[in-house]
Amino acid sequence: MISRAWSRKSIAICLSVAVLSVYSMVVLAAPGQAGLSGELSVSGQVTVDGQPATNGRTIFAGSTITTGANSSAVVSLGKLGRVELLQNSSLKLSFTDAGLTGMLDAGRLKVSTNSGSSAVITTRDGSVVADTTQSNVFTVDLECGNTVVATQSGLASLRGSGTDQQIAAGSEASAGQAAPGTRCSRLTAPTSRGLSGGAFAALLLAAGGAIAGAIIAATTSGDDGTLGGGTVIVSPTK
Repeated sequence: MISRAWSRKSIAICLSVAVLSVYSMVVLAAPGQAGLSGELSVSGQVTVDGQPATNGRTIFAGSTITTGANSSAVVSLGKLGRVELLQNSSLKLSFTDAGLTGMLDAGRLKVSTNSGSSAVITTRDGSVVADTTQSNVFTVDLECGNTVVATQSGLASLRGSGTDQQIAAGSEASAGQAAPGTRCSRLTAPTSRGLSGGAFAALLLAAGGAIAGAIIAATTSGDDGTLGGGTVIVSPTK
């Protein structure tokens, strides 16, 4: 009786181990599980989930990548494309077989995607969505406190607060308010020297009037209508 009981227990244990082994193999071989990782290239001080990172490190979905001053990081994701973080940036990156998603908390990044792959980068001001029908290259910049998106090739959309801005290649769009004193809040027109738009226009008008007055005075001065008054006109000898 005892031998039979031990025999049954042994058989039950063996069956349990076999079932567990088969289940593990099925899970590991499930579609979409293999290859879901990226390869990291770093320059300078870069951390992944708070730990120092080196070239060639494997990046898994859900990792937070942070770059220090004068540092950068590139995550290569095979057919999905790649993500490049510039200095003083922080990104939580996730990805599946269909595409990538990221939460950008600070800094600036550049995303390159292939046709058929999706890419969505979320910031405090909205979401940047890449066009899945073509390859795209775009940057997302938070350095001024707001979100500035520029598309180098393809098409991206900046969505937030009920708006959907289409950003074609060679153009940019922004959402949110730039912090005072940053490069994004400075005007590129001559008014950036401290003049308001109205003051600058008045200055141009006054300068134009002065120039016109000088021309009129010069053309009406002198004798016999001669220009400058000091010019001698010599009649040809007969």
